[in-house]
Amino acid sequence: MTNKLFMKYTTLPNTNIKVSKICLGSMTWGNQNTEAEGHEQLDFALDQGVNFIDTAELYPVPATAEMSGRTSKIIGSWLKKTGNRDKVILASKIAGGGDYTAHIRTTGFSPNAIKEAMDLELKRLQTDYIDLYQLHWPERDTNRFGVRNFKLDTKWEDNFNEILHSLDSEIKAGRIRNIGISNENSWGTMRYLEESRHHNLPRVATIQNAYSLLTRTFETDLAEVALRENVGLLAYSPMAFGVLSGKYIKGTAADNARLKLFPRFARYSGEKATEAAKRYLKIAEDNNMSLAQMSLAFVNQQPFVTSAIVGATNLKQLKQNIESINVTLSEDVLHQIDEIHNMMPNPAP
Repeated sequence: MTNKLFMKYTTLPNTNIKVSKICLGSMTWGNQNTEAEGHEQLDFALDQGVNFIDTAELYPVPATAEMSGRTSKIIGSWLKKTGNRDKVILASKIAGGGDYTAHIRTTGFSPNAIKEAMDLELKRLQTDYIDLYQLHWPERDTNRFGVRNFKLDTKWEDNFNEILHSLDSEIKAGRIRNIGISNENSWGTMRYLEESRHHNLPRVATIQNAYSLLTRTFETDLAEVALRENVGLLAYSPMAFGVLSGKYIKGTAADNARLKLFPRFARYSGEKATEAAKRYLKIAEDNNMSLAQMSLAFVNQQPFVTSAIVGATNLKQLKQNIESINVTLSEDVLHQIDEIHNMMPNPAP
């Protein structure tokens, strides 16, 4: 393990846009965090070399009609106050269909829905353009959000081409620079690439999916797609809702910790996931690291990862998360991690 104090950068695939390998997530702002705290995190992250910020019209989470879009408004007020728009790469997302997004709209990714979503998000963010605009999850009903088994959605009609045409209109209008997908699988990713290739339409630059020590399903087949097709992973939940900080295992989680406030978010806190987290904690401690930094360093080192999205509810957490970029895991530590993974593969779906 080596430590050097500098931020690392890469580029969004097939672009010349430089982004930090650590992306600042904002999902808690407007719910667990106030506007002032969100601004404080933005100031600190930018000072540490983080230039990549991710939000969504759905945020903050848990999603409610009353709070929808509040996170982006916090970012927008910071951009207006600081004048830092040209210093950051801004990513956002249009909400997909689902019962928990009906308060936003029920029209999926139709042309009017994409235009409406862009109109509203640009207003909230107080900017004229978004650097990376992502589809938050597929319109079709597929195995996303922790669903392991696939069932055919017979009601959905193929609309990849229409979606890309709508996004192309936004790009030509100067409101979007690049596009991405999120919570997608291999088939959907390849369909978008196929439409782009054969119809001269915008090309997906990134895919934002869950990836952590507890959820390595991306490696099953999407990793090959990412590497061969040059689609970069923006890894969300690399800390598995804080489980990989070790605070729940040790009983040191604060009262405002995510799983204490919202116990229904149990994706990463089942019996098998908890046992795996305990074993990873021992590896970290045996090698003089925190579990948080080992977990994030593992994600940062994957060749298919463009950036790891980290979130925090306070500056102490954020500082530790950002500093993970300066940690390099040895081959021996990686081997120990893989031994646990082979015994307990993907304990969180």
